[in-house]
Amino acid sequence: MTDPSSGYEPGVDASRRRAALVAGLLAALLAACTPGGTPPDGGDSSGPTQGGASVLAVKIDNVGVARPQTGLDRADVVYAERVEGGLSRLMAVYGTRVPEVVGPVRSARETDLELLGQFSRPTLAFSGAQRALLPAIAAAPLRAVTPDSAPGGAFYRGADRPAPHNLYLRPGKLDRAVSGTNAGTLAGFTYAARVPEGGRPTSQRTVSFPAARFDFTWSGPQHRWLVSMDGRPATTASGTRLTAATVVVQYVDIHDSRLHDKLGNASPVSRTVGSGRAEVLRDARAYPSHWTRPTPTSPTHFTPPTNTSPLPFAPGPTWILLAQAPGTGGGRG
Repeated sequence: MTDPSSGYEPGVDASRRRAALVAGLLAALLAACTPGGTPPDGGDSSGPTQGGASVLAVKIDNVGVARPQTGLDRADVVYAERVEGGLSRLMAVYGTRVPEVVGPVRSARETDLELLGQFSRPTLAFSGAQRALLPAIAAAPLRAVTPDSAPGGAFYRGADRPAPHNLYLRPGKLDRAVSGTNAGTLAGFTYAARVPEGGRPTSQRTVSFPAARFDFTWSGPQHRWLVSMDGRPATTASGTRLTAATVVVQYVDIHDSRLHDKLGNASPVSRTVGSGRAEVLRDARAYPSHWTRPTPTSPTHFTPPTNTSPLPFAPGPTWILLAQAPGTGGGRG
């Protein structure tokens, strides 16, 4: 499960060396992926995969060379999280259905383990992880799927871009990929077509990470938020614009972990258990909100400041950006 392309290296102190050695004995090196050519844009598979699984979460590369991605438009929920150097990485979560192809697939982070606790034993597909993180992944209540553990043909390398930005997943090759239930519902979100009362008219919203930017612009004709990343319209591999029915800016504590990449950049951790401020965007309106998630296995609820009932999201894709809460972060966890 160690990902040689993730940019990670073991820590320099003795405890991290020991953790890396133990994890290295438990994990095999990534098997070489078979070249597969340019991926399709990722139409739907024949339908939801049955068998009791809850959701499929896939870690998605989000640097410039990795775009346009494949299969993001089919996700029920897309999380944007901060990684080393202030860059961003995405987690696409599928529950209703899976696309034919998803990618490019990249490595897992500590943030993912806490975030996925709100789902019931999800499948997490990723390219690998730092060795020091492998014991935590093994102990987490999820099914880890990497190129060295997946069935043959599930992962492949595309020929349209350089490694490590060309690893793709065929979810249909996995057993029990999804159950057919909306991933947002499993995470505790409520959905309603009726526009909630309150909020303020909003047609554009920007969320910035230290080295990444997301813009959402309301489109009346499409009745969706148009997604842009780093100043450019975000599209699928076939050119379809990425859109969201609901956008959530969730302010969380982001602090440095004890893990670093090979350049010495600390790996940040976004804490999604607890409570804090949020903003929910739907139907060209912005709703100040409060998020709560008391335990790692609890769902996340978003409520208005003056109401204890969950604020309903608009039916359709939901994008959630884990943004730095003011006055937090920067320290080592």
